[in-house]
Amino acid sequence: MEWVNGTWVREFVFLGFSALASLQRLLFMVFLLLYLFTLGTNAIIMSTIVLDRALHTPMYFFLSVLSCSETSYTFVIVPKMLVDLLAQKKTISFLGCAIQMFTFLFLGCSHSFLLAAMGYDRYVAICNPLRYTVLMGHGVCLGLVAAACACGFTVSLVTTSLVFHLPFHSSNQLHHFFCDISPVLKLASHHSHLSQLVIFMLGVLVLVIPLLLILVSYVRIISAILKIPSSVGRYKAFSTCASHLIVVTVHYGCASFIYLRPKSNYSSSQDTLISVSYTILTPLFNPMIYSLRNKEFKSALQRTMSKTWFSLS
Repeated sequence: MEWVNGTWVREFVFLGFSALASLQRLLFMVFLLLYLFTLGTNAIIMSTIVLDRALHTPMYFFLSVLSCSETSYTFVIVPKMLVDLLAQKKTISFLGCAIQMFTFLFLGCSHSFLLAAMGYDRYVAICNPLRYTVLMGHGVCLGLVAAACACGFTVSLVTTSLVFHLPFHSSNQLHHFFCDISPVLKLASHHSHLSQLVIFMLGVLVLVIPLLLILVSYVRIISAILKIPSSVGRYKAFSTCASHLIVVTVHYGCASFIYLRPKSNYSSSQDTLISVSYTILTPLFNPMIYSLRNKEFKSALQRTMSKTWFSLS
């Protein structure tokens, strides 16, 4: 807890949707429906991948981990946001804010490294198809996921510790709907340039390094695809990467806008809008981009539903 205006800061007040007071009940209904649909689609994806042996491949293993990560990510932010939309007092405790920041940073950072691992999986599948089962064995896949989680845990722990060791003297009113880095830093009255630089460099580490690894993978992938003689073969090879490229573009586009810019350029209204997109809309669209438009997954889903229906009847 920090000393603010003569009293100990025991909580922060969210002001993210205060300008839309008359629309908050409508926003609650819209966000609730989107949230339930997101949970449902991700649950369908994870259960189908687990139950259908044809999907027990590295690509779908990473996809199931991605769906689990995005479901957990929404658990951290959306339920509290929905409660606050109907509540008169939109607060979170000092410790609760720190826990929320740590958890969503852990999941978000792990997500970045997981996308890099998925890019490597596509590189091996297209550039080394004969050695794919060896290079992407179960142990390797588990190791890549564990490494992504370890990187996410380390970055989130260091960042959260730096932020919540700062003094908060001016206000406890957050112009956001959850405890993100920029709005919390804005409340800190005194913070060293060193801590701000370290946080910025950690953002670079989490975003730029995985993105560079993805770019290297796709340079090699494109080179290999161009060598395929038939246009049908080139289209089929590229179609396996298209979903990943779309998700990478959305994820890194939103994250770079939020975290890779000077604190002086911070805009609470812009950040709130972008944050809604990657906390509610991105987890909603990613499953559809990756799976529900995939013929192999659709076939597996039909088989799983048939088996479930047959066993129930």
